[in-house]
Amino acid sequence: MSALVAVDLDRTMIFSEGALGVPLDDSFECVEMYEGKPLSYMSSRSVSLLRELSETTVVVPTTTRTIEQFQRIALPGAPWRYAITSNGGNILVDGTPDSAWRNSFELDLAGIGAELRSRVSEDWVLKYREADGLFCYLVVDTTAVPEDFVAQWSQWCAARDWNVSQQGRKIYTMPNAVCKSSAVAEVRSRLIQDGTLSSGARLFAAGDGALDAEMLIAADAAIRPRHGELELLGFTRPGLTVTDSSGVRASEEILEWLRNRTAVRRV
Repeated sequence: MSALVAVDLDRTMIFSEGALGVPLDDSFECVEMYEGKPLSYMSSRSVSLLRELSETTVVVPTTTRTIEQFQRIALPGAPWRYAITSNGGNILVDGTPDSAWRNSFELDLAGIGAELRSRVSEDWVLKYREADGLFCYLVVDTTAVPEDFVAQWSQWCAARDWNVSQQGRKIYTMPNAVCKSSAVAEVRSRLIQDGTLSSGARLFAAGDGALDAEMLIAADAAIRPRHGELELLGFTRPGLTVTDSSGVRASEEILEWLRNRTAVRRV
């Protein structure tokens, strides 16, 4: 095959009811249940497009979600030969975490987490979580976060090769070594080595958040929706397309764009 597609999931492929941007109706399919309740949806059009794309192109779901959170999703096109979770900290091969890749990271999560907890207050932090032993994040009341918290915390982390990103109610603290682009490059290399991809295979990527930026930059061509953190940042780069629509309609545009870009290169 001559193309590899890496796609972010939340707010790129799948959406909570509140993030759909349109009323929930029978044209949507639930793709994730949590504690017995529907959590994430795709439009029927997106379901059809993603399934079609995965039948003809190597698609790699690429998410900041933990392994457990990813496995809750009934994503059309499964089973996946490769999937990337934990923001690139884990590569799943036929659903099983690759231990060699995971063990390649040496991180001081305990020290970073202790410093973070010393800087926050229950007045605005709802939860502190650690993800797969790789990074941590806060779930916050966005109306009560101190105005200078993210900037000051980012500065402290940057000096230690970590980075900070806020996506909605979550503030992520991530080691620079753990990133989606590195994991995608590793998967691409493996697929070339085993003959699945040609050596000149092009990489296409889609994502909406700051943690997707490096992956979009590394791609031969990329697309992002007209919503999310990258939209707020005004993120752009050569070869980047921005959808006309936002919300769930953007996911349909993204998948149509990916289908059209990969179709001309299929063998």
